[in-house]
Amino acid sequence: MSSRRLGPSHQDGMFETRDHRALVIRSGRIIDPFLNRDGVADLALADGVIVADPPAGAEELDASGWIISPGLIDMHVHLREPGQTHKETIATGTAAAAAGGFTAVACMPNTTPPLDSPEAVRFVIEQARSAGQCEVWPIAAVTKARQGSALSDFEALRDAGAAAFSDDGTGVEDDAVMRAAFIRARDLDVVLIQHCEYRRLSAGGVMHLGDVSHRLGLPGLDPRSEEAMIDRDIGLCRRTRGRYHVAHISTARAVEMVRRAKADGVPVTAEVTPHHLLLTHEACETRDPNTKMHPPLRTNDDVDACRRGLVDGTIDCIATDHAPHAAEEKARGFVQAPPGIIGLETAIGLVARGMIEPGIADWPDLIRWFSAGPAGVLKRDRPTTAIGQSANLTLIAASDAWEVNPERLLSKSRNTPFAGWRLIGRPVGTVRGTHVTVQKHP
Repeated sequence: MSSRRLGPSHQDGMFETRDHRALVIRSGRIIDPFLNRDGVADLALADGVIVADPPAGAEELDASGWIISPGLIDMHVHLREPGQTHKETIATGTAAAAAGGFTAVACMPNTTPPLDSPEAVRFVIEQARSAGQCEVWPIAAVTKARQGSALSDFEALRDAGAAAFSDDGTGVEDDAVMRAAFIRARDLDVVLIQHCEYRRLSAGGVMHLGDVSHRLGLPGLDPRSEEAMIDRDIGLCRRTRGRYHVAHISTARAVEMVRRAKADGVPVTAEVTPHHLLLTHEACETRDPNTKMHPPLRTNDDVDACRRGLVDGTIDCIATDHAPHAAEEKARGFVQAPPGIIGLETAIGLVARGMIEPGIADWPDLIRWFSAGPAGVLKRDRPTTAIGQSANLTLIAASDAWEVNPERLLSKSRNTPFAGWRLIGRPVGTVRGTHVTVQKHP
């Protein structure tokens, strides 16, 4: 049987989706960090399971020139539902995730109301199941209503399906509350994910405090607001032995603090975003609200430190912090616009541009940062390409060039500073059991 592409292009957002009981994916480069595997081979699937021999009558998918990897994971996204569906919904957000090559995402709790009850957690899981685009792991709030004062019911939230705990969007500033959270997380073997920021140090800041903010006359956000909380939390982590994860790390000093803590055996992990690997505060010179982030874009030295931290293992994974906002919200101007950008559909191409094209890393590194890294942090089942495993795969055209066109992305929002960027490397499909979605090629 001749092979064919089951799959108009990334730019027009059209896909071919089918259920395949028997399929052979031919001649792809299989990169699997869980198995330390990297080589061109065929992959056979029967009834959604990876098998040794191609089933009789199997359809074939030509994957020559593509990478086949375990399903990629984004452990930090904002799906905005419930309460903020003018920005994104679980259905549109998971469609964007699948288009970006992700078979699983973990969504943050700063919704309206927050994800601080078992009912809210179950709502997200059910909505994602109905959408059927990718798996969604809700992250529940550390404190009730994310107010930083009283702990949420960790055990009930975990039992409802919460994958981790965070008050993302704000840090837990009270030392006693955070210590209690560490102890509770330790006893339940769940991870605390901290948005590291002391608001008394960052209040009023809209971009990185430095020469660019001074030149523009914009209030600066002091990097010490991030570093001081990481320092406090590493001390608590050291004493309690609860697992701790630094969200969207952004400064060189913060990376060094995590590096030293890991060397001492402290159970700390960290993530970095694609935009903190590619952009500096100089991008804010145009006052484009799409360059307003939280934490903000930092200096060249900070970008270099984040890149080095990824390569040496100090930083465990990459996460997009996909933060959709409606056009009218971003149109308020740099100072008044909410911070954050969308990232699910551009992540792979951006990391390839920032890390692979300069020769800092290679595709096996990128696959690890989006698969083994987040799975390890969250202690989730690790999809592999091993025989007998349920099919959970991402397909990437590593040499395909494409242009970021926000109007052709599947997210409900369009807030990206990368419009018009030419990228090389794009996801072209996902496989989840018998459910195969492949982007068509013109």
